[in-house]
Amino acid sequence: LIGGLAMLGLTLTTSFWPFFILMWVHCLFYVPTISITNSIAFANLSDPQTQFGPIRMGGTIGWILAAWPFTFIFVDWAAVEAAQPDGLIAWLGTALSNGLSGDALRAATPWTFRVAGFAGLALALFALFLPHTPARKAAAGSGEKLAWLEAFKFLRHPYMLVLWLVTLADSFVHNAYFNWAAVFFGSEQVGIPGNWIMPVMSIGQIAEILTMLVLGMALKRLGWKITLMVGVLGYALRFLVFAYLPEHTGLIVLVNLVHGICYAFFFATVYIFVDAYFPKDARSSAQGLFNVMILGVGALIANSVGPWLLQSVFTVDGVTDFKTLFLIPAGISVAAAVLLAVAFNPPAVAASEDGALEPAQA
Repeated sequence: LIGGLAMLGLTLTTSFWPFFILMWVHCLFYVPTISITNSIAFANLSDPQTQFGPIRMGGTIGWILAAWPFTFIFVDWAAVEAAQPDGLIAWLGTALSNGLSGDALRAATPWTFRVAGFAGLALALFALFLPHTPARKAAAGSGEKLAWLEAFKFLRHPYMLVLWLVTLADSFVHNAYFNWAAVFFGSEQVGIPGNWIMPVMSIGQIAEILTMLVLGMALKRLGWKITLMVGVLGYALRFLVFAYLPEHTGLIVLVNLVHGICYAFFFATVYIFVDAYFPKDARSSAQGLFNVMILGVGALIANSVGPWLLQSVFTVDGVTDFKTLFLIPAGISVAAAVLLAVAFNPPAVAASEDGALEPAQA
């Protein structure tokens, strides 16, 4: 509710600090709910490796539904009216081919916050009708109040620390894509119309639906390490295509299908791994521990450094050196994959409820 109201407030701001404060409020109240939903899901699944992917697919569908309306929201309706298309098909084709650009596109961007704000309010209303689930009381002497500390102590295991650090690196790469993609897609090199940029970016989520469905099977066949490496290297592939083949617009659009593999095979797999390898009473805190990297530190670095790299380092006289810019996340992804290959060697056992080790499922 608070996150949704903050989003709506963003549409009324005209200066930096009110915008910053409202966005901070939104993140403060909304982002923790992602860890909560993961914890609720894993607490109620009998086979998380197989069942989590299809359930998480609902979030993927949400991404797609959020993107496609902007195909019409960001249309230059004045140009459509001036063209006087004859019939529905002609009208639709004219609308889809006349996206806003320049100052007009920037003036329409508050619609993204309006849509997000109303969606947040609808989600808050839906949450009111969920079953009542009172908090589970900790057993005497269980130490559950320090579950976050127990989760942090698990980083003493080299394989867990490696995964935590790789998660930071991959979060930076993941968020760098969302920082730079819209500018790159709308550049003269690629030339995607403004009203098509968000739908093109959502192509990755369309592929993610299929990837989520097969994630359980992939984990059983490939194991943790290979699955995670495939997810990380998918980012490298996409950025290398962006860097070396920007003039091939069709390929630029098509390579976004890799996003489904990137997200499901790395981030969703990390969530499943955490559930399998942490003691039961520390799993919720462990999800938060990794989300600190995924949604916190990694995103903060990318959202702080990313615009600076794009605007101040690699753009000279209005011309952006996208090739060199994209080689940075590509190189980070390759280095992260190598680190996983060399140093990520989890035992074939997972943590039981008391922190001891017992056979794992993968």
